Amino acid sequence: MPTPPLTPDRRARIDAELDANPFLAELGELFESAGHELSVVGGPVRDAVLGRPGNDWDFATSARPDDIERIAAGWADAIWDVGREFGTIGLRKDDHQLEITTYRSDAYDLASRKPEVRFGDTLDGDLSRRDFSVNAMAIRLPSREFVDLFGGLADIDDRLLRTPVTPEQSFSDDPLRMMRAARFVAQLGFTAAPEVVAAMTEMAARLEIVSAERVRDELDKLVTGAHPVAGLRLLVDSGLAAHMLPELPALILERDEHHRHKDVYEHSLTVLEQAIALEGRLERRPDVVIRLAALLHDIGKPRTRRFAEGGTVTFHHHDVVGAKLVRKRLRALRYSNDVIDQVATLVELHLRFHGYGSGEWTDSAVRRYVRDAGDQLERLHILTRADCTTRNQRKALRLQRTYDELEERIAVLAEAEELGSIRPDLDGGQIMAILGIAPGPEVGEAYRFLLDLRMDRGPLSEADATEALKAFWAART
Repeated sequence: MPTPPLTPDRRARIDAELDANPFLAELGELFESAGHELSVVGGPVRDAVLGRPGNDWDFATSARPDDIERIAAGWADAIWDVGREFGTIGLRKDDHQLEITTYRSDAYDLASRKPEVRFGDTLDGDLSRRDFSVNAMAIRLPSREFVDLFGGLADIDDRLLRTPVTPEQSFSDDPLRMMRAARFVAQLGFTAAPEVVAAMTEMAARLEIVSAERVRDELDKLVTGAHPVAGLRLLVDSGLAAHMLPELPALILERDEHHRHKDVYEHSLTVLEQAIALEGRLERRPDVVIRLAALLHDIGKPRTRRFAEGGTVTFHHHDVVGAKLVRKRLRALRYSNDVIDQVATLVELHLRFHGYGSGEWTDSAVRRYVRDAGDQLERLHILTRADCTTRNQRKALRLQRTYDELEERIAVLAEAEELGSIRPDLDGGQIMAILGIAPGPEVGEAYRFLLDLRMDRGPLSEADATEALKAFWAART
């Protein structure tokens, strides 16, 4: 296809980015003096054309790894080996982290998780092996020549994802590129070309050779993108999700003409969108934990669906079952223990609010809600509010008012009682001294009694707590 010219506006954006980072010209001159080519490639070029801010810099060069180190020595503040076997050397210059990679082409063996690396000698060949045409543009340094051999500018204009070579060849070289297609749909708001979707669908099972860590990293980037629902739909529609997050397509429950229930898959995507709209309540955003929790909060429903008389469908205990499934799936994707615990806690608690009726919350219930949520309370507020997708405006407003009242109750009690750090009124040492017992299970039993008492009655004086503890112990023995 004919390549459109680089418009003055886009040329100006690229020049402004280069002018703002004079180290780029310095580095280009170093490589040129050493007889080697150097170009900025991939995402930084695409983002400069789009006018998106970027902080990462990727380079391609004719130099081999040893040559890269030699050329950069004395200029870079630090040099490290990112992956010499892949041709990549890392540099730090002032506050900038740089990665320079020898021209290469990657290819996966049918049974291997690691690409076989072949070094190349030309920029043209290097660009041909990149994932998508919008990422196969380059800026030669120090000349600033713009290179677009595969129609990247045209695809940006069309907001389209195509591959420089056939999708089948590109995805065979690295199956993770299929997930990257969904990720760029989510990040950039682009659409995958029909032939790209067809290849993804045909080759979806190839994703299974990719390491869980790489899949997880792409999923994180997808769900924290500006348009995650579009990316997730592509994962499900192409069949990729069945190989890395099978609980998501499982939410598309088969309908029974006699039993009706809300579309769980569509509901979950709507909850995700509504949670994103509430992320302003959090200090840091986008927030991968609340987005994963919103997406996965109902994954226990397929396992717990039961048909009842009268055309109703129940999903009893899907919150508890869902929390277990979340732990299993996120562990398989190599998420950190902290993220797993946080997401699972939110999934397990996402129905708790509805267990207290239409607002008749006792102080004890409020304390338990806060204690069980712990440091996930603000995220639980977001998830619970986002989980209301009813089209009945009267019902939606009633639920919103009820939750507003709960948050007000929490604020009042928190100011009076420091709800975020609820503890029994006596500590373990005091319990042992009062009861004359040694460390052991009995101390834990007494501690739990006092904690429940604290939840039910609020703060007690030491004397009142001691009296209650003695009465409990006497009745127990």
